[in-house]
Amino acid sequence: MAHLVSTSCSLKISATNKAFPQRSNQGPTAFPSSWALQSSKSPYESLISRQEKHQRKFIVQATAVPLNQQAPTQAGASSYQHSNGSSKMQRVMIIGGDGYCGWATALHLSNKGYQVAIVDSLVRRLFDHQLGLDSLTPIASIHNRLRRWKSITGKAIELYIGDICDFEFLSETFKSFEPDAVVHFGEQRSAPYSMIDRSRAVFTQHNNVIGTLNVLFAIKEFREECHLVKLGTMGEYGTPNIDIEEGYITITHNGRTDTLPYPKQASSFYHLSKVHDSHNIAFTCKAWGIRATDLNQGVVYGVRTDETELHDELNNRFDYDGVFGTALNRFCVQAAVGHPLTVYGKGGQTRGYLDIRDTVQCVELAIANPANSGEFRVFNQFTEQFSVNQLAALVTKAGAKVGLDVQTVNVPNPRVEAEEHYYNAKHTKLIDLGLEPHLLSDSLLDSLLNFAIKYEDRVDKKQIMPSISWKKIGVKPKTVAA
Repeated sequence: MAHLVSTSCSLKISATNKAFPQRSNQGPTAFPSSWALQSSKSPYESLISRQEKHQRKFIVQATAVPLNQQAPTQAGASSYQHSNGSSKMQRVMIIGGDGYCGWATALHLSNKGYQVAIVDSLVRRLFDHQLGLDSLTPIASIHNRLRRWKSITGKAIELYIGDICDFEFLSETFKSFEPDAVVHFGEQRSAPYSMIDRSRAVFTQHNNVIGTLNVLFAIKEFREECHLVKLGTMGEYGTPNIDIEEGYITITHNGRTDTLPYPKQASSFYHLSKVHDSHNIAFTCKAWGIRATDLNQGVVYGVRTDETELHDELNNRFDYDGVFGTALNRFCVQAAVGHPLTVYGKGGQTRGYLDIRDTVQCVELAIANPANSGEFRVFNQFTEQFSVNQLAALVTKAGAKVGLDVQTVNVPNPRVEAEEHYYNAKHTKLIDLGLEPHLLSDSLLDSLLNFAIKYEDRVDKKQIMPSISWKKIGVKPKTVAA
């Protein structure tokens, strides 16, 4: 059902037409009068072209259920116990639920019986338009995605379109949905994007840090018992010459011993924003008693989950470009189109990796086993470690099995990072909670390669080579040639 938002800046229109809005030639803000619209302050206006900058932005809050139908109660939904002894179905708000990790997680949790709401500004789609990029997989609109999910499963996912940097929007969303857990994916997630130019660096830090601060204040103000599950990154740690612990390290110095947050060595403005987030969350857990779990995730690969395979309109995005594409996904696409695998520098850069199916598993485990009041937990979320050279060798071998002649080329490293280093990160806490990893197998690589071959005609080879330099970032806004 539609939600009318009552705020001082809202534009209320009564809901009489009970069909979903159809695609309009007037652009993304042209919604029919059957929807409640609320004007939104947009902190990413500076990223929109001058011609569009002063157009009014709108927020739509709706479920994927036609308004003339009543959503059935979801049987078997996960529940939790109130302090007063009562129980109810657990309500999970997924911020950034239209993105790569968020979409897969939203469907997974909905399928498991949680009551799910997606909160998203849809700005990730705007980035593609600005930079001339596109997902390898065709992506349906968020409304069509949710309609399809409802038609297949009978499960409704609520949708709140707006910017969490607008606290008025976020507070109304919290009061409307009343989440028991918030899964926060809603951040600009690309290190290269944050290094394009000054405006993107500023946007990344503002969007990520202020957005997370707003979430923390919303929890304090409206849902004190709500559990925050925040997506962090293994990149916060850097590549130290000692083992990486899970969030904390016990050290002895001058005869005294203490357990302290593990040192941070961020390597981009994006990674720095994640470090700031971690510090802010840790502080509010201590000061306000917020319960939070920080999932320091490694590099994610893959595209399919049990839920996204149900229909093409549930496809997840698959990025292969030099801005948003992750290493293994990029290599599989490069192999499929006959482009040499682009290894940055010496190729000894080693990181933790995990399948997208394990991402959704980890989030579910964190929700089902919440942090205590005032506790700031840190889980390292990955399943295996690989160097870039090792990944290239695996893809080369898998390509040969399906008849591809895969070559590798070492290209100048656009990043500032160690290309040969020690790397040993602990990752036992999620295993202890019951994570059953999907390890990188020959069959999975075959599946990824065949998937890339299926959509080969959608590959823009101009987007394969890296074009963003850590050292050459400047003040002048960088544009993309047509």
